[in-house]
Amino acid sequence: MTAQRSDALVFFGATGDLAYKKIFPALQSMIRRGHLDMPIIGVAKSGWDLARLRERARESVEKHGGGVDRAAFAALVEQLQYIDGDYNDPPTFVALQRALGAAHRPLHYLAIPPSLFPAVVQSLARSGCARDARVVLEKPFGRDLASARTLNDTLHSVFDERSIFRIDHYVGKEAVLNALFFRFANTFLEPVWNRNYVDSVQITLAEDFGVQGRGKFYEETGVIRDVIQNHLLQVVGFLTMEPLILGYRESLRDELVKVLHAVQPIAPADLVRGQFRGYRREPGVAAESPVETFAALRLAIDSWRWEGVPVYVRAGKCLATTATEAVVRFKRPPFRQVVQGISNYVRFRLGPDVAIAIGARMKRPGDSASVVPTELSVLRHPTADDLDPYERLLGDAVEGDPLLFAREDMVERAWEIVEPILHADAPLHEYEPGSWGPVAAAALPAAHGGWWDPDGTHLPPGFD
Repeated sequence: MTAQRSDALVFFGATGDLAYKKIFPALQSMIRRGHLDMPIIGVAKSGWDLARLRERARESVEKHGGGVDRAAFAALVEQLQYIDGDYNDPPTFVALQRALGAAHRPLHYLAIPPSLFPAVVQSLARSGCARDARVVLEKPFGRDLASARTLNDTLHSVFDERSIFRIDHYVGKEAVLNALFFRFANTFLEPVWNRNYVDSVQITLAEDFGVQGRGKFYEETGVIRDVIQNHLLQVVGFLTMEPLILGYRESLRDELVKVLHAVQPIAPADLVRGQFRGYRREPGVAAESPVETFAALRLAIDSWRWEGVPVYVRAGKCLATTATEAVVRFKRPPFRQVVQGISNYVRFRLGPDVAIAIGARMKRPGDSASVVPTELSVLRHPTADDLDPYERLLGDAVEGDPLLFAREDMVERAWEIVEPILHADAPLHEYEPGSWGPVAAAALPAAHGGWWDPDGTHLPPGFD
């Protein structure tokens, strides 16, 4: 049955940083494409009025939305309303019910701290604003398995699972989706995308900056909670899941859950934690902080397709560059006398630039009976026609399309995977800013060619 389209958009946290950097630009773009013709109601407790929110919206699209589109922004201003009130104050939600007017299927976007989710959800229920409504939540969805389950219980006390949209903007990125499509849209990959031909899988999310004044937040998070439990486990799923059943709405999420259930418990020897030198001097960071700013994992997937193929995942701050890259390495051919070093691979560059490349071998020029590596590249830079992740996901939520949103069982299974290492008594290795993390991390993939550093150094001069 086709889902009914939402007929109003309410976003809590309208004066906050997320609205400023992401939501207002997405709203202008959606209107420009003709995808958002409905009341847009901002809610916050800032002492603002509608005029101030409109000015904030203009500043937002000028700085983060590619500039003001005169027609689209005029429509945004016309559709925009504002309610200033406390999330625990019943009159706030009386005013919201009044502002919704004739709308019967609102979409409520909670762009607010997770600690405020329960109060807003319960107030939506008491005021009648949750009836036939949908709710969108920003990650993190809990901070461990127990809190994730508590959050889900709170949500389900008001909303059906089909009406809950857990947003992870990373999954909405064009590059991430393109990696999934490249896997299944090309016949030549399927026969070799398995344990018989694949040697290892590596995924790196590197940032060359630190916590950027968010020390207090990071003290409560760490890199495992921040990007591994969500972003990188999603990428693991996209690279290793079974093919989709076209026409079945839940196929993608079903296959992601299945492959996550095949991930085996992480042993202490499969984890390396690190902290960059100087982190403890950041404002809001404890003098003896045990929080990791780097983590490297070795995952094992107990399935027919991936038995015996290690999946290496690492993420960290203050590393040598900013890049996210996934590499699927193939086993070396028996032509060992002339094939040395890195064998064939498929490389997915997921950010900040976008690329898909296939590592191949060619004969070295001249009389030499040896080969050199090269890349067969599909390189596509983002264009004006690309959908911003927030625009894509907000549009899907308005339409009631859950495909790219995290389902309850996905969230809880991801927490189950990382739960043992959240509290593991693993050493915390200090590493130098600008490096590739602690030296100890090099041992994890040593038997499979070492770490693949996403900086182009894997190719000889002339091939980068």
